[in-house]
Parts: sequence; structure tokens; C-alpha cells
Amino acid sequence: MLNFFLEDVDFDLPRPLKTKKWIKNTSKSEGYEISDLNYIFCSDEYLLEINKQYLDHDYFTDIITFDNSEEDNVLEGDIYISVDRVKENAETFHADFEIEMRRVLVHGLLHLMGYEDSDESLKKAMRAKEDEYLIQF
Repeated sequence: MLNFFLEDVDFDLPRPLKTKKWIKNTSKSEGYEISDLNYIFCSDEYLLEINKQYLDHDYFTDIITFDNSEEDNVLEGDIYISVDRVKENAETFHADFEIEMRRVLVHGLLHLMGYEDSDESLKKAMRAKEDEYLIQF
């Protein structure tokens, strides 16, 4: 089951049905099945509190992914996305908001599938995967 939730923001995800289908197709392309995946859209402040409480980080971020998977190739988790941060990033990088939001959506999904971005070479590889799936939208 794939769900979209809101916490303390007024936000309508553009093209939610197409987005769900795209996320499901992306996971299938990588050899994964979605069991229980929640995307929670929230504010900077909401995500900052999660960042502090669970990760001991005191800074804003656009996404935090919690992997609850217990089986190989079965995705379960919660992906928190700051709508505020995605909007600001879109402006900073002169990107369309919808495209930037899709990039963050797939970024969290890729993290659940084991992709990392802890150094420059891994970031580059992850960005390439994001671009590959953005084209498929």
C-alpha cells in the first residue's frame, strides 16, 4: 500500500494517481515490491523536530527516510518530505517545483532500496538514477 499524508501543511501533490503509479513502476524496475510505504508531507519545522529527535541533527533537510522493511526486496517505510524545503530548493536550483518534488520522492524511494549518497561518487550515482526515473514520469 502506498499512501500520501499531510502533517501541518496545506499541500496538494500534483498528479497523485500518476505519481503513485510512477513510484510503483520505479520500485518494480529495481526489483522491489511496495508493502507499506507512507510519504508524509510536512513543514520545515516539523521535519526539523524529527531530525533532532531521531537523528540528533539540528538542521533543516528536505527529506528523512525511515526504513521499516523486514523482508528482502519488500519496501516498508515512512518518508517525510518538507514541502517548504522542496520549494526553496526549486527556487535555488531554478527548477520546476513539480519536478523537484518528484526528485525528492524518488530519492527517498532509492534510499529504501539501498542507494546511498554519503560521498560524492555515491551522490553522483544516485542523481543519475533519479534522472533516469524522472524521465520515465
